[in-house]
Amino acid sequence: MRKKIVAGNWKMNKSFSEAEKLITDIADALDDVNLRGTEVVLCPPSLYLEMAMDVAFESNFKVGAQNIYPEDSGAFTGEISPMMLKELNVAYCIIGHSERRKYFLETNEFLQRKVDALLKHDIRPIFCCGEVLPEREANQHFEVVKKQVEESLFHLPVEAFKKVIIAYEPVWAIGTGVTATMEQAQEMHAYIRGLIATKYNRQTADGTTILYGGSCNGKNARELFSQPDVDGGLIGGASLKTEEFLQIVTSF
Repeated sequence: MRKKIVAGNWKMNKSFSEAEKLITDIADALDDVNLRGTEVVLCPPSLYLEMAMDVAFESNFKVGAQNIYPEDSGAFTGEISPMMLKELNVAYCIIGHSERRKYFLETNEFLQRKVDALLKHDIRPIFCCGEVLPEREANQHFEVVKKQVEESLFHLPVEAFKKVIIAYEPVWAIGTGVTATMEQAQEMHAYIRGLIATKYNRQTADGTTILYGGSCNGKNARELFSQPDVDGGLIGGASLKTEEFLQIVTSF
């Protein structure tokens, strides 16, 4: 059975003291719930990764980063390498988020390098893919997602691919309050799983965790997670609120 995951992407939010309180509050709350096998991942800003790891050591969550540069070291001012994350025992890293694609012009080819760099250090990529509203309205969403997945992931041998988590994020639903319907989410998740089965095999496809990202919250998580190909969520704003995040975590 594939792993159920709820990952909180904090983006560029919270002061140090606020982050410390949120991490501690979530850790305390997780001690009192039955996760039923769900893996919880917190992805705070990089400044707070060490603090999060200190708490995670004795709690029920893993820690993920929000970005890396695909080199171990070098003259890349302001960047963080996967080797640095490995030293902290960070387990996951988000790559390909629509904000990185839009504001930092990250290409599928560049994201392929990030995937390889993370896997080299045994850090599991949470690879984001998804279409913008004009692409959805032009009925190009399947084509867009296929291109993103194929060009960034399908160079991997099957055993390496099995370490990748995929997060489908319809860009038109991120931070807008608009959520894909459960039918839209299921349709795309099933499509992605079909691409994997065609490229690799059905067993690999059935074992791949595919998350939904895009205004997932405490009110709609249970409905979304009830879909057969939706294996959890990559949560944005709702992950900054302890009570709502725990409501999502326990929505399976």
